[in-house]
Amino acid sequence: MGRQIGSDRVVGTEQEHGGRDLPRVISVDDHVIEPAHLFETWLPAKYRDRGPKPFTAGIGELAYVGGKYRFTTDPDGQRTDWWRYEDEIFPYKRIIAAVGFSRDEMTLDGITRDEMRRGCWDPKARLADMDLNHVEASLCFPTFPRFCGQTFAEARDKEVALACVRAYNDWMVEEWCGDSGGRLIPLCLIPLWDVGLAVAEIRRNAARGVRAMTFSEIPTYLGLPSIHSGYWDPFFAVCEETGTVVNMHIGSSSQMPAASPDAPPAVQAALSFNNAMASMMDFLFSGVLVRFPRLKLAYSEGQMGWIPYALERADDVWEEHRAWGGVRDLIPEPPSTYYYRQIFCCFFRDRHGIEAIERVGVDNATFETDYPHVDSTWPHTKQVAAEHVGGLSEEVAYKLLRGNAIRMLDLPFDRDRDRGRTLDPGRDGARGAAA
Repeated sequence: MGRQIGSDRVVGTEQEHGGRDLPRVISVDDHVIEPAHLFETWLPAKYRDRGPKPFTAGIGELAYVGGKYRFTTDPDGQRTDWWRYEDEIFPYKRIIAAVGFSRDEMTLDGITRDEMRRGCWDPKARLADMDLNHVEASLCFPTFPRFCGQTFAEARDKEVALACVRAYNDWMVEEWCGDSGGRLIPLCLIPLWDVGLAVAEIRRNAARGVRAMTFSEIPTYLGLPSIHSGYWDPFFAVCEETGTVVNMHIGSSSQMPAASPDAPPAVQAALSFNNAMASMMDFLFSGVLVRFPRLKLAYSEGQMGWIPYALERADDVWEEHRAWGGVRDLIPEPPSTYYYRQIFCCFFRDRHGIEAIERVGVDNATFETDYPHVDSTWPHTKQVAAEHVGGLSEEVAYKLLRGNAIRMLDLPFDRDRDRGRTLDPGRDGARGAAA
């Protein structure tokens, strides 16, 4: 087991970093390791024998090849916590519970919950780790269900799968977030395989205050209808109606960009933002944001340095290729209009994005810590944030580190502070000023 960082060490204090105080971060992209009791506790009894079951066993081969994980069990291998569901098994890997380990220890080895930092799966311990990391609130994506619930969408028994989606959401709202005083923000799943069921699940959770759900960045990669088909319009409509943010994490299409099929995993890691870029173009040219002008989209872990040129190219194509591009009557305004009005990005290490923050949009960018993944800035988030926003005005720094997240998710923080106007590219200064 790697070295764990002691819980009595406070990192990132004003005394360590000096200068002006930074507002406490609201992280819009973190992750949770599901506790072993989740489905035993929250899945209705009649489904439990067919639902996911935790077990601990040795792991054999564990490799990342062509953007996919490959693994086997081995009784003589390293002890690892797993889930078994239908005919599939899912191991927890150290890179997804990496906080507390040194960089050289963040490997593809299997891991048990006992070896993880407790904040990975225990909400009270997570709050303590957030306190160490200058973080006030956190939105967490799932692990075993995968980023948008693909595990359940791929299941054969859809009755049980729907019960699992609802059980996960009940656990997320009532147990993971329930006693956090609003600091753990619920992020719920939908049954991706049926848009009618998805609409019902959005309404069920919105009625108890949930304002965020997960969706695939590119649904067609999952064998689902595209966003251009009109199939998802009832889903987009209910999200707009209830103020539910559509959160799309890189990898939520179950595919990561790759070059050569035998490229090392570092290639996929370096290209990870490409899916967010492709997805954003899909939405900008789909007409979805025209038909649903109050719908909010959030791209998670996609970073933002690429956005200014992507918007420039989109606007150029809209203008110069209008005779054959297929969107003359679909998109009445330049595509960037809809980005500035309705789309949020997020970052944790992106100096180019900060340098171009006027074009990225000071009202569009949010911050993340990616706890407990290998990219996480824990426990040095305050230092990382200071290095990025130190040259920006106090107001812009506030927006990037928490204000935009509060407005995006309609969070009950800073009610006495002006949250800034809504995104409106029609006004002067819609993209803001960096200083």
